[in-house]
Amino acid sequence: MLIKGGNVNATVTQVLKDVYALKKSCSVLYKKKTITRPFEDQTSLAKKSDCPLLMFGSHKKRPNNLVIGRMYDYHVLDMIELGIENFVSLKDIKNSKCPEGTKPVLIFAGDVFDVTEDYRRLKSLLTDFFRGPTVSNIHLAGLEYALHFTALNGIYFQSYKLLLKKSEMGPSLDLVLRRTHLASDDLYKLSMKMPKALKPKKKKNISHDTFGTTYGRIHMQKQDLSKLQIRKMKGLKRPKERITRPGEKVKKNFKKLMELSQSLLFHCVLLENC
Repeated sequence: MLIKGGNVNATVTQVLKDVYALKKSCSVLYKKKTITRPFEDQTSLAKKSDCPLLMFGSHKKRPNNLVIGRMYDYHVLDMIELGIENFVSLKDIKNSKCPEGTKPVLIFAGDVFDVTEDYRRLKSLLTDFFRGPTVSNIHLAGLEYALHFTALNGIYFQSYKLLLKKSEMGPSLDLVLRRTHLASDDLYKLSMKMPKALKPKKKKNISHDTFGTTYGRIHMQKQDLSKLQIRKMKGLKRPKERITRPGEKVKKNFKKLMELSQSLLFHCVLLENC
């Protein structure tokens, strides 16, 4: 959401138009002037449109003034005011431009972006403002331009077209940090919380080792192996058990005793004759 204040000059108007040209596919540029003061009246900006990001340009009390902000749940989350000290427009650099909807490469140079709280929030705000839609894959050949932010005695913003070397295409801004309105730590953490619907669900019975190999665990019910069809071999066959009647075993033992007694009697007769 790009908004012009009640008093804007040609420089601020052209800055808003150039930023709109970079983000044309996912931004709205209000051509009419909006009489408001973002740091004093935040409700008018919060209810103006369902846009999470905004850029407001003005030129009354503070010349060449830009306010970049973001909202959460129809409340202003962060706002940072920047002053334009030098500006080079897109049309001032005569070369080919990137097509609409191209995703940029964001480069931040300077330790202050990671040390100072104001600059750390500014880095996060600029990242949300210029990164474009979230995608799962990026084709390296499709990275056609880069946005370079340098923090060194000011904030320098350059836009380069990637043609195997950096070729400046504009816009180019030299900014200075002015006022800030930062959200409290609790509100900032709440706005960064991921909704439950977007959190990836944990998959059961799936594990990974250190090399990234995926292992799955399957729970099987107890199987009846007696019905399992296997190849029948002679060595696996059970010998057939002979079924004997109750009196058959007694008769067999009596017959063996009779044979043994006859054999003993025969040997005794032989010994007497000798």
